[in-house]
Amino acid sequence: MDIRNKVAIVTGGASGIGRAIAQRFAADGARAVVVADLNFERAQAVARDIKGLAVRCDVSQEADIQALVATTRQHYGQVDAYISNAGILGNMGGLDLDDALWNRMWQIHSMAHVWAARAVVPEMVARGDGFFLVTASAAGLLTIVESAPYAVTKHAAVAFAEWLRIAYGRKGVRVSCLCPQAVQTDMLTGDGGSASHDSIISPEQVANDVISTMLSDKFLVLPHPEVAQYFRNKGQDYERWIGGMQKMYARHAEGG
Repeated sequence: MDIRNKVAIVTGGASGIGRAIAQRFAADGARAVVVADLNFERAQAVARDIKGLAVRCDVSQEADIQALVATTRQHYGQVDAYISNAGILGNMGGLDLDDALWNRMWQIHSMAHVWAARAVVPEMVARGDGFFLVTASAAGLLTIVESAPYAVTKHAAVAFAEWLRIAYGRKGVRVSCLCPQAVQTDMLTGDGGSASHDSIISPEQVANDVISTMLSDKFLVLPHPEVAQYFRNKGQDYERWIGGMQKMYARHAEGG
């Protein structure tokens, strides 16, 4: 898809990767960009800069997503591209983390994509044209040793994006899945931990890769190309990969 003259929604659009994608869409000639975020003031600032529309949206609530899509249609008539990008990091840990964090990550990293697809994919199928991006993470293809709920819910995000592409990819809906490692955003803490194993890249680089993927109609967006080889290594020798990740866990999660 060429973003020129298209209407796009970007969730988590007030900062980081979402902001960079919104700015890039506007610069590349989108007809309208809707900046959706829980932080409405920051969303308004981004929308003002790109002459877009800001909408407060908590993607952990299906009603908010439905309202976001309805508002976009009221203003612009349709949704051509939906960038399902909002995410959280939360506390690091695993079995010690309470259910509240697990449930919130399920809602934001998994169900938010499902709810968004319910809201926009039928319209795209009827039109025979549309683009849907799931922002997952390299953690969804590999893992992240510091956070069990982040790793698990990002795996779910990749799985849903795969299913969506399989089910609707031949019906005009282009589905892609964004899987970066460390990106210089508000979510990055300290030295980036295990996610910064290769490099920390800018949100603008990620936005460039999203645009390239939209034009080429590929499924995976891999701003860190090394991830492709790590994913192959995982599939070729799962036991060896698990062993390597255990060593990484000892270094990063346990501080060993």
